[in-house]
Amino acid sequence: MSNAASLAIRLFGTDEPVTPLRILRAGALTAELDTGNLRHIRYAGVEIIRAVSFIVRDKNWGTYNPVLSDLVVDERADGFTVTYKALALDDNQAFRYAARIEGSADGTLDFSAEGHAEDPFLTNRTGFVVLHPINGVSGHPVTIEHVDGRVVESRFPDIIDPVQPMMDLRALTHEAAPGLKVTCRMEGDTYEMEDQRNWTDASYKTYVRPLALPWPYTLQKDETIRQAVRVTVEGSLADSSASAEAGVVTLGDRIGTVPPLGLGLDPSEIADTIAEADTLRRVGAKVLVGSYDPSRGHDEATLAGIVEAANAIGAEPWLEAVVQSVDGFEAEIAALGETVAEMGSPFATVLLSPLPDLKCTLPGSVWPPAPPPRDFFSVARKAFPKARLGGGMFSLFTEMNRKRPPVDLIDLVSFTTTAMLHAGDDHSITEGLETLPAIALSASAIAGDKPYAVGPSAIGMRMNPYGDAPFANPGNIRQAINFNDPRHRGLLGAAWALGFFARFAAGGATVITLGGTTGAFGLVFVKHPWPQPWFDEEGGVFPMFHVLAGLARLAGQPLRAVETPDTIEAIAAETGDGVELWLANRTGTEQSVALPGAPRDLFLLDADSFVAATRDPDALDTLTKPFDGRTLVLAPYAVARLRLS
Repeated sequence: MSNAASLAIRLFGTDEPVTPLRILRAGALTAELDTGNLRHIRYAGVEIIRAVSFIVRDKNWGTYNPVLSDLVVDERADGFTVTYKALALDDNQAFRYAARIEGSADGTLDFSAEGHAEDPFLTNRTGFVVLHPINGVSGHPVTIEHVDGRVVESRFPDIIDPVQPMMDLRALTHEAAPGLKVTCRMEGDTYEMEDQRNWTDASYKTYVRPLALPWPYTLQKDETIRQAVRVTVEGSLADSSASAEAGVVTLGDRIGTVPPLGLGLDPSEIADTIAEADTLRRVGAKVLVGSYDPSRGHDEATLAGIVEAANAIGAEPWLEAVVQSVDGFEAEIAALGETVAEMGSPFATVLLSPLPDLKCTLPGSVWPPAPPPRDFFSVARKAFPKARLGGGMFSLFTEMNRKRPPVDLIDLVSFTTTAMLHAGDDHSITEGLETLPAIALSASAIAGDKPYAVGPSAIGMRMNPYGDAPFANPGNIRQAINFNDPRHRGLLGAAWALGFFARFAAGGATVITLGGTTGAFGLVFVKHPWPQPWFDEEGGVFPMFHVLAGLARLAGQPLRAVETPDTIEAIAAETGDGVELWLANRTGTEQSVALPGAPRDLFLLDADSFVAATRDPDALDTLTKPFDGRTLVLAPYAVARLRLS
């Protein structure tokens, strides 16, 4: 691969093949068939349900990839029928089930499943999951039918609900579009809903078996479960004008300023960060958030290494410190404060979290012993009198939403995110960007009059609040809960990073920290045990490097609102000589957009420029070319910078 990188490597960082989804059709009803489950169920082109899936999970919330057999798909003019058998198994247990899917031209969709455990089967959840989309649904009315027959009028939450916004469910009815009413009926067990925007999943998830019941639980040998989901449509879609061939990008008013860029730093990457400092300095990150966790063996040398690495790349060092002790937290925090003071108090911002808060406590479960939050931050204030004190969660926004910090005792609220907790496919990762405005709104509501910062965040997971650890992924594949995720190194990762930064910038984040310096979440290649195709032979910088370098240059500039088609991520800022506009195609298909003004030049990061960009840390400047077109065509996952006069 020394002379060429495959298109798959350039786009996704992996040559793992992806089987195209099959589109099922029944009149105006369509659905994507994905490994026996259904996604993006539409009627007359309107998404009515995001997904209906029968899933089997293990005791760590990992989802089995079932082996399908006897798959039969019968498509007719007025409907379709899908039947198959499936086996979910590992070395210790197996669950076998049969499924039937029927769709009709009148908009009716039935999905039923019957299965049994071949051995005593330990699971956290086995059964149906239904996803409702968020666009056009968040904050809108819903009619709830409960398992006892009661019917209640309610709304899908706007601000993200920390627990379950709807419980004891039998059916949900909502308006997918004006005039189009959709009912989803769920049989075979009690269902409840969680707001998946907590985890940057672009959906409300209704699932089988209440979380208040014990988990994991055991399905006994030969125990049978029978469940079904039925979707029906009433009414007709109001007339709408045809969309233009090319989507339009429109600039709006000023909405704030572009926040500074931060990068994360795991202590395992300190030496490589310092070694690659000349390259990393060109990114222009203003903040370096260094992780410090004594339970991982970190000590005073670790603190010194974080400061040295930050100085080497020209960034302000922030400390993200885990406190191990529960009963002796006061002494531990005080000792850390003394150590930092003896170093000259180099950390302008200190973020603190008790060790127990790195793990999830699900709704209905007992919280583990932890320091009382108010006492914890009162002690921290005395230990770090010169620092801006931050609190929140080092794991995910979800956990902060469920256990909120005492904002009156801190100066900054912080949290992180991942793009791939529940699903690891390309579409779910980019689709999750839709949730970020709601996370920003919810974080602002939690923070009140205090600022909030987000990150270090990445596509992959640096820690797993729901299990032992993220997956190491030595096979370099697409899967949920990856530590090393290949998309980070591809154009998809660059497009995702632009969308992430743009949406949180518009949402008022004061600092946005992405990924890292080197390593699985880094910007510069360094050899590691996991495979990094193309880069293992060629070295260089990842495509995301150039996007973040460009965004870092805009820090402090007036931020403009941007309206784009749903497929395009965008950010715009005023500069001394006009407006700088960044656009990213977050899809796997070509997109054409009409530009809001006359550009004078263009930097285009796409499959054609991938090799040159990875070899040149200054590609943002060297690959910029004159451009005065009023329409721009973006290839899959391409990113463009346009400077408008």
